[in-house]
Amino acid sequence: MSDLAGRRVVITGAARGIGALTARRLHERGARVALLGIEPELLAETAAACGDAPWFECDVADREQVERAVAGAAEALGGVDVAMANAGVAAQLPLVGGKPEVFEQHMAVNVLGTYYFVNAIGPHVAHPRGYVLVTASLAAAVHGPLIGAYAASKAAVEALGNSLRIELGPTGAKVGVAYYAELTTDMTARGFATKAARLMPLGGHGHLPVWPVEKAIGAIERGIRRRSRRIVYPPFGHLILHARTLVEPVIARQVRRNLVEALEIARSEDAPLTTPQPPRDA
Repeated sequence: MSDLAGRRVVITGAARGIGALTARRLHERGARVALLGIEPELLAETAAACGDAPWFECDVADREQVERAVAGAAEALGGVDVAMANAGVAAQLPLVGGKPEVFEQHMAVNVLGTYYFVNAIGPHVAHPRGYVLVTASLAAAVHGPLIGAYAASKAAVEALGNSLRIELGPTGAKVGVAYYAELTTDMTARGFATKAARLMPLGGHGHLPVWPVEKAIGAIERGIRRRSRRIVYPPFGHLILHARTLVEPVIARQVRRNLVEALEIARSEDAPLTTPQPPRDA
């Protein structure tokens, strides 16, 4: 029998993409999942594919919604063994001349959303079988133009995960941080579907390899089984994490040729968030 059988798993951003695929994979392995997200129709479809799993419409940038959804998920599952903070957004943003509200959206969803979730679910996973996985990105280590907001938010998520690991240590719970390169998801497709991105040699036109999301789901499954400290896909990401200080100058040289033009275009280009967000009070 799979050692995932019977594990109680709560996943944010579970309507589609990595969240939905992970939920389906873990359900196939015998886990019991609860799904959180902002797209109710897609959540319902994923839940149906996961044995009519409980699901909760939840904007992770709203602390009260997160607290209610986590309480409901924990009650529905009878406890929590694994929590996956997966919800996230991305959009290109030139840091000078770009729209500040785009930066704020990154922080609201990627950083505050991760914090609200781990804060709410922490007491439920604080036991010797508990495991929390926060989703950073190789962008936490590799920084470049137009992704400053995303990279900053994912570096913050990495820091949250590393701090949480120490804090939960005495309970026996483990904490992992996930680092992915660009995967074959709609998030990647939308993120590179801009005029500015097409001018960058590290994005668009196939210059930046896009890796199959199915293999990333396999890495996630293995990491959750082992309650791994790091989940990295593709495997060369381990080298990037270890050599992050050497990678940045290489990227700077690679993007120099069209950088000024790309930044000018990005400042006036209306690039939507990869996941449309609900309206929020100012």
